[in-house]
Amino acid sequence: MDMSIKSLLPQIQNWLDEDDLTRNFHYTRMLPKHPVKLVLRIKSPLVLAGTDYLAAVFTQLGSQNDFSFLESYEAKELGDGTTIEFPETMPFNLAVTGERLALNLVQHASSIATWTSKHVDLAKPKGIKILDTRKTTPGLRSLEKYAVRVGGGFNHRLGQTDTWMVKDNHKTSLGGMKGALKFFEDQGVFYNNIVVEIHSIDELKEAISLGVQHVMLDNFSPDKIKEAVELKKPGMTFEASGGLNLNTIPQYLITGVDALSLGSLTYSAPRVDLSLKFRSV
Repeated sequence: MDMSIKSLLPQIQNWLDEDDLTRNFHYTRMLPKHPVKLVLRIKSPLVLAGTDYLAAVFTQLGSQNDFSFLESYEAKELGDGTTIEFPETMPFNLAVTGERLALNLVQHASSIATWTSKHVDLAKPKGIKILDTRKTTPGLRSLEKYAVRVGGGFNHRLGQTDTWMVKDNHKTSLGGMKGALKFFEDQGVFYNNIVVEIHSIDELKEAISLGVQHVMLDNFSPDKIKEAVELKKPGMTFEASGGLNLNTIPQYLITGVDALSLGSLTYSAPRVDLSLKFRSV
């Protein structure tokens, strides 16, 4: 079994448990086991993502199928009307039990990947990276952040401790920016970067005076960002965040900005349309 699929199985089992199939053993026992062919139908243009999750659903249910053929479709732009026929048959009882969960996961991942790619296409000509945030759905962070990468974006951080981030609440509670920086530096993690959330030009000047390398300019107007990049020192990275969307991004493609971060990549991606159908053989 592919190691990546195996790593997903415990979480897949939790999601399968939501269907509570153990309550009705008679139903699961009586489901027919005749072979069917699965067909994934693309019903709106999309960037396909999450096929490993689909494979993991059926694998967890006991399927012995080889799903490696899906690798050639992952991260590909597919048009409305595209059909992907699975080369092997599957027992109907497994197919019908896993169909909705598998489809939900692929649809959610593909929606985020497709939405992310639209933002990446705008920023790429200027060499500016598109980042996600921690504004993810509880229990689905791994899937959602993976989908961002499939769409050409980058992960800001997977969790709180991947990169230390000094936010307003840290400054308020830990003795200002200087006290918050000391708190994180005292964690003794040699390779962790520290990012400081900045809300004004004065705060940026303070961060620079304290030797901060990475800053996030939060809710800065394009004019304020242009003022901020004039202060940028060699080796610093500037990330802009807040109020960004497909309509406003062009105003923020400013020389000196390294990345734009958007929570909306994961929490408001428009739904793509696809279905998983069976064909008796």
